Formats: sequence, C-alpha cells, structure tokens
Amino acid sequence: MYGLGAGATADLGTLELATRSVAQHAKAGAIVVEKSTVPCGTARMISDILGQVRPEMSFEVLSNPEFLAEGSAVNNLMNPDRVLIGSDKSAKGLRAAEALKAVYGAWVPHKRILTVNTFSSELTKLIANAMLAQRISSINAVSALCEELGADVEEVSRALGADSRLGPKFLQSGVGFGGSCFEKDILNLSWLASSLNLPEVARYWTEILTINHYQRERFTRTVSRKLNNTLRGKKIAIFGFAFKEGTNDTRNSVAVHLIAEMAAELPQEIAVYDPGCAVEEVEEEIQRVLGHKYLHMARVKVRSSWLETVEGASAVCILTPWAQFRGQLLNTVGSSSKDKPAHPTRDNLHEGPGISISATGEGALSEMDIITLEAMNESLDEVASDDPLRRFLPQPVCLQGCKACATTSLENRVEELVDWNLVFKVMKQPSWVFDGRNIVNSALLQGMGFKVHSIGKCF
Repeated sequence: MYGLGAGATADLGTLELATRSVAQHAKAGAIVVEKSTVPCGTARMISDILGQVRPEMSFEVLSNPEFLAEGSAVNNLMNPDRVLIGSDKSAKGLRAAEALKAVYGAWVPHKRILTVNTFSSELTKLIANAMLAQRISSINAVSALCEELGADVEEVSRALGADSRLGPKFLQSGVGFGGSCFEKDILNLSWLASSLNLPEVARYWTEILTINHYQRERFTRTVSRKLNNTLRGKKIAIFGFAFKEGTNDTRNSVAVHLIAEMAAELPQEIAVYDPGCAVEEVEEEIQRVLGHKYLHMARVKVRSSWLETVEGASAVCILTPWAQFRGQLLNTVGSSSKDKPAHPTRDNLHEGPGISISATGEGALSEMDIITLEAMNESLDEVASDDPLRRFLPQPVCLQGCKACATTSLENRVEELVDWNLVFKVMKQPSWVFDGRNIVNSALLQGMGFKVHSIGKCF
C-alpha cells in the first residue's frame, strides 16, 4: 500500500496499461466491457484513454459488473438475479448496450437485464457489496445484545427474516465476514464519499467494518475468558480457514485475523484444519499475514486431518461453516435442520429455516468440482494442444506432490464427517467448542460433555 488513499482506494495502474494495450490492438468499433468492481468513473477513464491512444478510432465502453458469489459462481452465472449493463446514453452507447444484452438474452430472461448509465452501474456494484456486508454487521451487532440479554440470535433472525420487507438472506450471525470483496469495496466506497466531501456518508459505511472487527475481537476475548483468561500453554484447534465454505479462497479470511490475535496470547499451539484447502495454501496465507515468525516458533501448525487438529486441544473454534464440521449431528442442527440442505453454502445458510434452495442445483458442478478439474488440467496439459481428445491418451505416472492428486485428496476430505464423540475423547478437559458460525447442535454437544459457546446465544 502506498500513496494517497493507501489501503482504501483502488490502484488502477494495471487497468490503465491494459486499456492502452486494448487500444493498440482492437478493431474499429470494438465494444470494451468493464467487468471488475471499480471506482465510479472508471468506464469514463477507459473511454478517455482509448480516445487518447487511438483518436481516429471509435470505441464504446460498457460497465457490466459481475454478481457472482464464490462457491456458487456457476449457478449465479446461469441463473442470475439480474444482469446490469451500463452505457453512455448516446445512440452509439445504447446500441452497444443492446449488443451485449443480446448475448445475455440467449439464456437470461430480458426482464432480468437492466440497462443504466455507466456511473449507476459502477456505483450499484459497490453499494450491493456494502449492503450485504451491512446486513451481516447488523445481525452481528444484534448477537452481542442477545448474549447479554438472554435472547437467541437465530430466533431473532428467523423472526426478522419472516418480514417480507427484510427477507431472510444474510441474517446468519457469525464471527464476521472476510474475503477479498466486502472490506475492499466498503473502503473504496468510504474513500469515494470522503473525496466528494461527504464525511458523514464515509463514516456511515466505515462503521460496518468497525462492527466486523469488533465481532472478531469479541470472539477472541470470549475464548480467552472461558479458558481462565489465558491461552498460554494451551492448544487451540481451528476448524475452517477459507473465508467461506465451498471454496478454497483464503484471502482476508476471518480465521487468519483470529489466529494473529490468539498467537499474541502465546498459546502452546494453534492447530488449523480446513477440508477445502491444501496445507500449503493455508501456510502461505498465514505467512503472508503474520510473517514467518509464528510458524518458526511452532505456535501455528496447519494439519491435514481434523483428528490431528483436535488431539490435546483445550478448545475448538469453528470459523468456517463446512457441513462436515457438524459430523453425525448433520441432520439435527438447531430446531430447523430438517429444512436445510445437507451441504449448505453461504447463500442458503443465510436463507434461514424453511428455505432449501441449492446454490449449485442438483447435478450441477460445484466450485470445488471446477477447482479440481482445473488442477487436473494444469497438471496434464503441460504442452498446449488443439486436440480435444488428447486427454484420453495414456498419461505418465504422477510424480510425488502432483497438484491434481492433492486436489482429489481434498475432495475426499470435504466429505469426511467429524466424529464429535472421538473429538471429546482426545481433547483436554474441560473441552470447549466455540461455534463461530452456529452450525452445531449445542445441546447434543453439551450432552456429550462439551462446554459450548455459540455466537449470539446465552447458555
């Protein structure tokens, strides 16, 4: 991070270089489509650069932001809530928008394709992510009240979601949101408001992040308090590292921030396990955020099995809501588990009780399927080929460390259910479970002998 707006505004230097390259090679009349989440005015910037490099050429620039969620991206693309196309309101701009609309019209109903100006399109994408994050921070703020008042945040969420004006989505309380989008886009939006001399608007959006950081810190404080106000000399097990289930994306995950906070308390070990991530992926992200020192001090260890992760631990912290963490309790989670799909994604976890829409659709490829296929293709197609039947030829024996084999192994891990009875036997007593995603049946775990703390609940 550097310069004015460091850490908040987007660095468009690479985009500028790409635009100049497009200008040099594109044919006259080309339509340039901007897909990324970008600051308002970026389409105008692209248009200006194209005109500067090739003033004799005519280009039209459209804004067409994607609204794909990791873990359900394929389904989001094939069955979008809406497709947004922004263009200049000139005759040429409107014709360009119609051309792109015709492409989407092959599979998207026309009533779902919205045409606006480029500024509205770019701002809508930023606001959409900010408002989704706002919903999460709102219910997380409510969870703090619930713990103090004796209310149950899941009951409150269900009652709120029954209001047709609110709806049930993104009302699942947890330890906070992560990922590469929400925080980045809120900071970008806040910076935009500040640059337009709208400090009150900037502060409003920034408060979403304040609550998100507070929720993480509150969770860490709770873990420490329940463990006699110290983590020194204790092993803490972390279930989940990806920023959400159904993906191996570890960027800006909640887990890495909590690990940093817990490591500062000098525990004997923090053992990390995520069924959807390779050990190397987790280690790389921890090293990137924490530096090498914690790994070298042997405080943070990434494990390849849930059993090894919990052995000798004083507490298990569930930070990513992978279905297998429910274990044998899969169909007995809370009062409404019978209404939820067996393998939830972030989308349907937020839909609340009574909603069982699959994020991928029956028989559809999941994002983990595509990740596996991509890894296999990368390992096999070392030499480019135009022959689509080449993959059916006999292949050489895999070398040790083959990426495709490692990813296939991840597939098996994703399906392996946690045996909570065995977890209790190998943990130190008292055995604490800190459910940061409200996915396990607290009553059943307590019946086994666990002590359980769930977000937004007072037991």
